[in-house]
Amino acid sequence: MRYFACILIFLFLAFPSALMGTSRQFEDKIYDPGPLVPKDSRLKVFKGDKAPDFTLRSVSGKRVTLSDFRGKQNLLLSFVPAAWTPVCSDQWPGYNIAKPLFEQKQTLLLGITVDNIPTLFAWTQQMGNLWFEVLSDFWPHGKVANAYGVLRTDGTAERALILVDKQGIIQWTHVSDINIRPDLGMIIQALDRLD
Repeated sequence: MRYFACILIFLFLAFPSALMGTSRQFEDKIYDPGPLVPKDSRLKVFKGDKAPDFTLRSVSGKRVTLSDFRGKQNLLLSFVPAAWTPVCSDQWPGYNIAKPLFEQKQTLLLGITVDNIPTLFAWTQQMGNLWFEVLSDFWPHGKVANAYGVLRTDGTAERALILVDKQGIIQWTHVSDINIRPDLGMIIQALDRLD
C-alpha cells in the first residue's frame, strides 16, 4: 500500500499537468472566477462526530443515501465549489489514478456540488470517465453542504474533504483554500489512518 502510494505521489509531482490538467483540454468552456476568498464558511462537523445523513441524486440517475453504506464501505465526501471552473475540473479527474488506493481501503469516493443535474451531466461528460458517483446538492440548495458547514455565502460549496468510516463516524476533515487543489498525499495519509 505504502509503496503504491509513493508511486502515485511521485507521478502527481512529476506530471501534474498530465494527471490533473483536464481543464486545459476544454479551456474555452471554463469560467475562471479569478482569486476567491480562501474560506467562507464555518465547519459544523469534526472527527468523532456522526456524519449527517443525506440522500442526493447522482448524475447516473441513482438516489444515493449515506447511511446505506454503513457497515459496508468507508466514504470520502469531496465537496467542490462549482462545475465548469478550473480547479474543480482538474481535481476530480485526478482521482481516477488513485482508484486502486481507495479500493484497497474499502473507501468509496462521492463527489458533491451544488450544481443541478443537467449542468453536472454536461460537465462530467466533458471531463471523461469518473469512477465515482457525482451528486447534486442543488435543491434544497446546498442543504447537505450547509449541514456539514461547507456552504459559502455565495451559494457555492467549499473545496472540502470529509472521510467517514464504515460506522458512519467522521474520521478526518479538510477544508482547502478554494483556489488550490487539495494534495493527494494527505488523502492517502488519512486513508492509511483508517487501519
